[in-house]
Amino acid sequence: MPQLQSLLRTVAFESITVADSATRLTIGNVLGNSGQSMAEAVTILVETAQLRWRDDGTDPTSSVGNLANVGSILRIENRNRILAFRAIRTGSTSATLRVNYYA
Repeated sequence: MPQLQSLLRTVAFESITVADSATRLTIGNVLGNSGQSMAEAVTILVETAQLRWRDDGTDPTSSVGNLANVGSILRIENRNRILAFRAIRTGSTSATLRVNYYA
């Protein structure tokens, strides 16, 4: 059976800075802008600094949430989880997310 990603196409890309307050993905990229399809999956590459994340709609804190180190790749394949995604840095250096949206 083919992987889900092979059936989807990239519809958006963005870089997001994750600072000291909870950050979410850009809603327009999830729900679709200017005729683009709604995202069914995302891949997120963590760069620059460690962060914590959650995908249940609750804001993580610098000490509570799933830990992601620099170089981690997160894959989320459910629109509700994508909309609920939140991230926050763990230290004094902001992280950068490189996000690909697939539909």
